[in-house]
Amino acid sequence: MVNTNTLAQMAEQLDLGSYLYLGKGIAKGGGRSLKSLLANAFEAVLGAVFLDAGYDAAYHYYLNRYRSLPAPAQDENFKGRLQQVAQERFGSTPFYDSEGARVGNQREYTSVVFAGSEPLGTGHGATKQEAEQEAARAALQGLGDGLVANAAPKAARTPRPRKRRTPSTRTAAPSEEGSAPAAETLTIVPDPEPRPAPATEPEALPSPQRSRQFGEPLE
Repeated sequence: MVNTNTLAQMAEQLDLGSYLYLGKGIAKGGGRSLKSLLANAFEAVLGAVFLDAGYDAAYHYYLNRYRSLPAPAQDENFKGRLQQVAQERFGSTPFYDSEGARVGNQREYTSVVFAGSEPLGTGHGATKQEAEQEAARAALQGLGDGLVANAAPKAARTPRPRKRRTPSTRTAAPSEEGSAPAAETLTIVPDPEPRPAPATEPEALPSPQRSRQFGEPLE
């Protein structure tokens, strides 16, 4: 009854998304339909009802909104559900052993969840959080939990195809059958303007003649 998907559905019934005060960036990016923001907005409304009219009013208000939903939303927080089940059955809190490994060009995480010394389930995912959620889902199915017994695992993310490089313009086009391939066209690029020759240093003036006997300059 209390999870992000359910609260977001209740917020959509009240059209709370149109009343959110958002920044320009997140508003343009679809923030008014973001489940986490809608769930927080409904919790704020429920808190206002509790402060204004008390616990009983908030309790019945929530139940009436919940019963008006066409179908209860599926709880995808398998880790939270497993924690409740493990504490009820084993009296311990589950913990996760997660490791990442390189698979081709992508990184994949594997997580094993334990309750005590016995492993309960194993999961894989593109992120550590996804692997832990998948491990918790597998553990709940192994324990026979009715809420997730028929839940299907999430589809793995498909890698984005890499963009191919466009062929170079110098590559000759394929010729028709029986004809010779077209010759490449060469573009003549004119030589750049010649640079001016560096300025030559001024010729040195001839040194004055000196007397061999006294070494004094002669007039």
